[in-house]
Amino acid sequence: MQEPPLGVSGLGGWLVLVQIGLFISLITRVVTMFQAMSIMGGSETGNLLTSPSSPYYHPLWKTSFIIEGVSSAAMLLFTIIILVSFYQKKRVLPRLMIIFYVVNFLLLLITVLILNQIPLAKEVQGVNSISTLIGGILGCAIWIPYFIRSERVKNTFRN
Repeated sequence: MQEPPLGVSGLGGWLVLVQIGLFISLITRVVTMFQAMSIMGGSETGNLLTSPSSPYYHPLWKTSFIIEGVSSAAMLLFTIIILVSFYQKKRVLPRLMIIFYVVNFLLLLITVLILNQIPLAKEVQGVNSISTLIGGILGCAIWIPYFIRSERVKNTFRN
């Protein structure tokens, strides 16, 4: 029999923001996955960017869409596993969340690096990619220490 947690516990506090973020991630991964599949499936935009005869063609467009689709599908499954573990208050949840934030940032970095190799994408994205990376770093800098040090996290995820 487990001892009752001391201090704050439960899915309240800052964990509310984590839950909102996970559900937003779930939605954005589904949308991104379907967009990548649509583009690779022969949509007008996909043909315009991936057809060698197009003036907008670059060989990395196809690679970026494949990486985006596969990584979105994988992260969608991982997010579902995290949500199940979250609501079951599994002990492994803090580690899963740290992995989630690190992998999310690495995928973001890979995407930015690939898109910066494509002149059209670089022109469209511009400074946006730097602010996106800074946002990813800040997210990791805030949430990873939270999952390591938070009393609420320690007291909540005990199963």
